[in-house]
Amino acid sequence: MIRRHSQPLIAWFFVSDVLAAGLSWVGAYHIRFSGLLPIYREQPDPWDCYNNTPVVMLLAMVAYRLAGLYQIHRLRRLREDALASLKGMALLTLFIMAAGFYRQDPYVSRGAMSIFAPLSFLLVLSIRRATWAYVHWLRRRGKNPSFSLIVGSGRLARKTARSLRKASWMGIRNVGFVEDHPTQWSSDLDILGKVEDLPKLIEQYQIEHVFIAYGMKRIHEARKVFDVLSDTLVEVRLTLDVPALSGVSLTTGNLDGIPLVSLREGPHYGINVWVKRLMDIVIAIIALVVLSPLMLLIALLVKLTSPGPIFHRQIRTGLNGVQFNMLKFRSMHVNAEQAGAQMATPDDKRRTRLGTFLRKTSLDELPQFINVLKGDMSVVGPRPERPEFIQKFRKTIPNYMARHAVKCGITGWAQVNGWRGNTSLRKRVQYDLYYITHWTPWFDLRIMFMTIWKGFVNRNAY
Repeated sequence: MIRRHSQPLIAWFFVSDVLAAGLSWVGAYHIRFSGLLPIYREQPDPWDCYNNTPVVMLLAMVAYRLAGLYQIHRLRRLREDALASLKGMALLTLFIMAAGFYRQDPYVSRGAMSIFAPLSFLLVLSIRRATWAYVHWLRRRGKNPSFSLIVGSGRLARKTARSLRKASWMGIRNVGFVEDHPTQWSSDLDILGKVEDLPKLIEQYQIEHVFIAYGMKRIHEARKVFDVLSDTLVEVRLTLDVPALSGVSLTTGNLDGIPLVSLREGPHYGINVWVKRLMDIVIAIIALVVLSPLMLLIALLVKLTSPGPIFHRQIRTGLNGVQFNMLKFRSMHVNAEQAGAQMATPDDKRRTRLGTFLRKTSLDELPQFINVLKGDMSVVGPRPERPEFIQKFRKTIPNYMARHAVKCGITGWAQVNGWRGNTSLRKRVQYDLYYITHWTPWFDLRIMFMTIWKGFVNRNAY
């Protein structure tokens, strides 16, 4: 039988949320009419506000329940709490406005309402995060434990066990593994029995969570495990190594009641697209303004040291396989590629004397900030490749084309880790796919910072 440790926590959250809504309602009134903000009409009677507080708290019960604030589980993170709190705040604000209109309430203050909404959101979220911080602190010290079994003994099962140990804040302790086909390789694991022994093991160890951690080659065996668990009351989760398979972030959805698992979907969608684009525009403008004297000097030196144009335009492949002209300061002689596209080499005779320095210091890449402003590229992303080479790489490198799920970049996770030039292409793709599956704005900023310190001059830049 599952022990529902979360019930007291839900009760605490319910009480604290409702009280937070009431305090925010009263607090918004006093902030609005404290004298800090200008008042353009007669100040409402404070008792009109106080008398509405019970109604606000009652509406908060409904709004927060509908927003999913009480779907408590051990894997819940800040993002889920923040999103639910935001939904609850929006619903509660709408409910209060509707109730006030219906009752023709004498207490009407748009200023106080505009203070109440963010104040209630911040107060509810702050109490929740403080509570979770205390609960996580207790769990790390062995309090409030919950026990689990992992079905499987392969790489994914071991990875699941390590992740549970690392995420000690969840308080889920793995007591062992279940495997129908143990091998010598799995002799170091605590294999407690076979799949058919699960009901007995669940009773013996008071198990509340079962993780089915089969690799993709054994995924068909998950059905048997689920059938055995059908008479138990444990929580069952299927652990899949899907990101490693697809190279792109795993997302789930719903199609008219049918669960969907996306194996090929880029991370830049919805508001992420706007955040990424805004960062690119701001950083590209700043870079072009700050670096303009240096770029003008390089342009002048390119023109004086060798005949030909200042810029070299090269066709590269970007987002969704769309081709574009990537700009670089010309670092090779004009006829350098008359024999066709070639990969650069450490002692490339096609380079000019200035070009050798520009490529070694990556200064030839600076005009690509113009590509960023145009929208062809991003500041951070997988480096764009030439179409001629892509046709070769896509046949020999698994998941190579997944790199085009996001915009290519001036710098990237692979580049700041030294995987550029004539280095392992598989390793480079591995780092690119890691970037795609783990993208956040903060990850982009981290890569930019690393580029400044270690990404420009590199022994593999030539």
